[in-house]
Amino acid sequence: MKLPRRPRLTAHTVAAALLAMLCLLQLMALLRTPSLAAPERIAVTLPAGASLNLGERELAAPQADRAHLALRRDGAGRWWVANVSGAKQLVLERDGVQQRSGAAALAAGDAFQLGGARFVVDGCAGDDDGTLAFNGAGGPWRYDGARLLRAGAVQQACPDASLAARVAHWWNRLAPRALMLDRPLVFGGNLYCGNRLGIAAVEPGAANIAAHNGRLLLSGAAGAATSLTLEQVKAGANTGAAIELARQQAPLDGVTRLVAGHTRFDVRIDGASLTLRPLGHVALFSRASVTAVTDALPPEVRWRWRERPLWNLPGGQAWTIALGLCAAVALWLGLAWQRGWWPFLPSTASTIAAGAAASALLAIAGVTSLLLQRAGTPPGAGISALLGTCALASALLVPGRLRLATAAAVLLLAVGLLAQLDLGLGSLESSWLRHYQKTTSLLAIGLGVAAHLRLRWLGRPGLIGQGRLEWLLVLLAGAALCALAAQVLVGDETGVFDLQPVELAKLALTALAAHCIAIGMGWHQALPAYSHPVLRWCRLAAPALLFGALLALALLEVDDYSPLILLLVWSTAMGFAYALASRRYLAMAAIGALALLAVGAIVWLRLAGAGEVASWSFYADRFLVWLDPASHPHTGQQLLQGARAIAEGAWRGSDGAFGLFSLGQGAGAALRIPQVQDDFAPAFFLNRHGLAAALGLWLLQAAFLVGVLQTAAAAHLHARQARDFRQAWLGRFCCFALCGGAAFVLGHFLLSWGTNLAIFPIMGQPMSFLSAGGSHLLFFICPLLAFTAISAQTFEEMQSCRSMSNTKC
Repeated sequence: MKLPRRPRLTAHTVAAALLAMLCLLQLMALLRTPSLAAPERIAVTLPAGASLNLGERELAAPQADRAHLALRRDGAGRWWVANVSGAKQLVLERDGVQQRSGAAALAAGDAFQLGGARFVVDGCAGDDDGTLAFNGAGGPWRYDGARLLRAGAVQQACPDASLAARVAHWWNRLAPRALMLDRPLVFGGNLYCGNRLGIAAVEPGAANIAAHNGRLLLSGAAGAATSLTLEQVKAGANTGAAIELARQQAPLDGVTRLVAGHTRFDVRIDGASLTLRPLGHVALFSRASVTAVTDALPPEVRWRWRERPLWNLPGGQAWTIALGLCAAVALWLGLAWQRGWWPFLPSTASTIAAGAAASALLAIAGVTSLLLQRAGTPPGAGISALLGTCALASALLVPGRLRLATAAAVLLLAVGLLAQLDLGLGSLESSWLRHYQKTTSLLAIGLGVAAHLRLRWLGRPGLIGQGRLEWLLVLLAGAALCALAAQVLVGDETGVFDLQPVELAKLALTALAAHCIAIGMGWHQALPAYSHPVLRWCRLAAPALLFGALLALALLEVDDYSPLILLLVWSTAMGFAYALASRRYLAMAAIGALALLAVGAIVWLRLAGAGEVASWSFYADRFLVWLDPASHPHTGQQLLQGARAIAEGAWRGSDGAFGLFSLGQGAGAALRIPQVQDDFAPAFFLNRHGLAAALGLWLLQAAFLVGVLQTAAAAHLHARQARDFRQAWLGRFCCFALCGGAAFVLGHFLLSWGTNLAIFPIMGQPMSFLSAGGSHLLFFICPLLAFTAISAQTFEEMQSCRSMSNTKC
């Protein structure tokens, strides 16, 4: 009698067991979280002629002031609103156009006063030249949204301006108006320079004029000590005495949404009743406190409560389709278990086609979830957890040998999801869960597409044509350049359209540089068509140099120097990889010496002290905060609060059980760390799970980098053994692309751990796999994982093909 086959302990089973454990911890966190409630509707009832102040308590807006806005209903029954907060803004939205309260479009004849300076508007932005002309405080002025002209002449750049500001200043002096960069006009301070208009005894930035939706708006700075008053003239008659602009009342007629303290509200007016529906950043309350909170509200304000949903499904056909997609993924997993232990062993054409279809449906489910979140009706956190589990499982279900890089990446992503879910559930504000839900949606998209490509590539070890790849690289570089240009023109250092084009640029730069190095190492001098030095330089160096120069120009938009550090780590690693591949041992030694010199410079900075650094003019403030955070308690609060959170975690976490007892419970003081979901995610992880768990995380990160470099070494070995120049080029390209990708990930690890552990000054970079960095995950990590898996799979199939037959594969 044939005995049943015993299961073998393989890499798949170990990785699947660890992934299942991490996913069960997510389920445990969801089940242990207490029931919380938030207001679904806020109804305000006022009789004619009455008024009421609303703030943090009445609006359930955690980031609003105690008295933030004043509502008034005049004798005719119209609703009016004014901002009574001294430090925060109130934003109104009409017909899809947002406008801050306390901001006004200027017209000819208007006058405004700031401190002891009075300005009279001669011409408004509706003139033919599209500029604002006004008089006061030192002469006639003209402002066109980009430049401030005094008596018709552009002012000189300010002496304390950064390099990015100087570049923008000179660009606006030379470029035509259509290509100028919009820069606000700032009032206050003692200098007339750049776009600053100095006023004695007025703090810098007390007021500004900026372009917004095609109009030039005057507004005062939140929390400014000097008041800004405005006298408006309409229809040729003065409307009355000067009013303080910050407290100017605005009618609520036609207002569909308002924002107070980052909390967005839908607005609906029905006679004497005003209904506000919170959309995000809403305070959460336990069941025990619901009655006390309701009794403390003014009699004019009434809340309608709803519990925080964790397993809800938005109505409509969209999520009916999405449920079917998740069911298809679950069916694929069941078929995998039925066909073999893990993953299914017989890779038939039908199972591969079913897997490809299921992975495509998984990506569509991720897109559906993301669109629902953008529409303000996200699924519950439990549904997002199921979607994230399916996404991570898809990386293990693809047939073939499981590589170290893939296994380590899946476990790192599972750890990151657990940390983000724990952070969202531990907050008493509804918006914290959005980071976790967005990450699961992006993982479903990225890993679903990656699994689909791997299955389509399975059994097809054919080559990508060099010419076709060059066109793909041109398209990728062009898309990255357009995105970077959009960030420079209409975005800021946080990105554009809720995206970070720098992540796509890093991917394009890595691929482009790898292609140029791969061609250069296999260049044939004997070919007359390629022997001309100019043609060779243009083919090899020009694309990478041009793209690197444009990328560096875009990086000038960032206030800190972390992108420069990332580029330095990447270029050092690429140089070392090239020297190692070409056996230039002297160059390897020089690069190693430079790396040791950089480490020595960091140690010297630590020992030099704040007194030595204070005399610098290049980012001296950041170094001073790093070296002596106690003397800068305001600017150094990230460093100080992060250090306190790490010290509280110690070796076994803040609960003494590696965070197991605190899953789903309150996150405590760690939530007050600025950017704790992104730049300071490691500080929260150390606080929650302790230094011992962080050591395991470090080992996983090292295993991922080793796995990527193993695949790069296999690609290099294939290139050296290949007899066809196309296969050799492909091997070199994959080798250097993987080295470049690993270098960027290493740079993120170094910067993030160094920032959180105070090894480096504060630098804003997310930690790969752990932080809630959506653009970094979708545009860099997921493509790198897909490229790593496909490269290893391709060269393994080629090696198998060569060993089985001498015919062309």
